[in-house]
Amino acid sequence: MPVVREKKLVVAVSSRALFNLDESHAIFETQGREAFCRYQIEHEDETLEPGYGFALVKKFLSLNDSCPDDPLVEIILLSQNSADTGLRIFNSIAHYQLNIIRAAFTSGASPYGYIPAFGAHLFLSTNADDVAKALGAGFAAATILCGPSMTHHSDQLRIAFDGDSVLFSDESERIYQQRGLDVFTENERNEAKKPLPGGPFKDFLSALHYIQTQFDPQSSPIRTALVTARAAPAHERVVRTLRDWGIRIDEALFLGGIDKGAFLKAFGADIFFDDQKGHCESAARHVAAAHVPHGITNRKD
Repeated sequence: MPVVREKKLVVAVSSRALFNLDESHAIFETQGREAFCRYQIEHEDETLEPGYGFALVKKFLSLNDSCPDDPLVEIILLSQNSADTGLRIFNSIAHYQLNIIRAAFTSGASPYGYIPAFGAHLFLSTNADDVAKALGAGFAAATILCGPSMTHHSDQLRIAFDGDSVLFSDESERIYQQRGLDVFTENERNEAKKPLPGGPFKDFLSALHYIQTQFDPQSSPIRTALVTARAAPAHERVVRTLRDWGIRIDEALFLGGIDKGAFLKAFGADIFFDDQKGHCESAARHVAAAHVPHGITNRKD
């Protein structure tokens, strides 16, 4: 059995995020569950093509190359397939030599309830409803909207985050949305020394930071970036918040509303997390993007 590291990073991924299941999913949508199950069983020896999250999963697993007996990261499969139809998925995992040994197959039910049981810090899916349920239960989760639009040749895992409603709560974003930029800026200036409450991705960032502390900063296999629409003077509260949390962010980009895509490309992000779907779609022209449907901008009134 593998060694269980006390502070191992655990990432849960859905089968449709890991592999391209569009064809079989279309059968499910048009012909129903029985036809879908029949199709999967008939094709269980055919290897699935990589999905939107495949490259990211490989990057995560590569973090274990230097310590295979004491892994830094574990990938968990959470799937709405049944164990029977899930055989094709595990056959594909074996084909690509992905070290994924744990899974939950829920036969159509949302699998988000198993996130705390597995101790997962992040759940990645293509199912927006599952992601929303996971976020509602207090877990970091995101809907992968696209795969990488370019190949990043760096061996380093590079992850970029938006700030408000992702790393931080939507407390300040609510002020901006409801009262405008001037009131938001004045509030952040007045509250500059008061740390922001944590958002849904705080614990995930903390787990990444823990891995970084195991390496010399110059040789860390992970590099993180905050890419936010905030600008001076609203930057100070962010800096002080991260300092208060004791968490390192390698790069911080305060863009003052400039489109983020070109900056994410320059950073070489393997994935970018943002609460606004429009920002994700814009970023997706350059890097892989994932939507975090959390906070005031995602409320349906």
